[in-house]
Amino acid sequence: MALVRKGSRRIVVVGTVYRWRLRGRPTYDQGLAQSRCTFAVEHADTPGTTLVVTTNEPHPSNWFGRAAEPVLRSTVAAAVRLALSEGWAPKAPGSAFHLDQSAGFMPSP
Repeated sequence: MALVRKGSRRIVVVGTVYRWRLRGRPTYDQGLAQSRCTFAVEHADTPGTTLVVTTNEPHPSNWFGRAAEPVLRSTVAAAVRLALSEGWAPKAPGSAFHLDQSAGFMPSP
């Protein structure tokens, strides 16, 4: 499934253009700071397999004001490079490629 263009951002990693998107409003569990923040990345010109990255931070818009690091371009670029090294093929059709970087996440009590 392709990313929604509205709200997506372009990034160039290793000479290839990708689009990435962070959900603007948190899901219910993300709002409660019970689940981790996720973002999605896809090839800009030939969307195929979407990369779904799970971070070790709560969503920045969680309802309890729990401190969260913003998702930076450098974070996205590092995740793309890691996913590519682990076998993500962004132009190939198929189900989402999940990259879990959530080690150390502590949900709100």
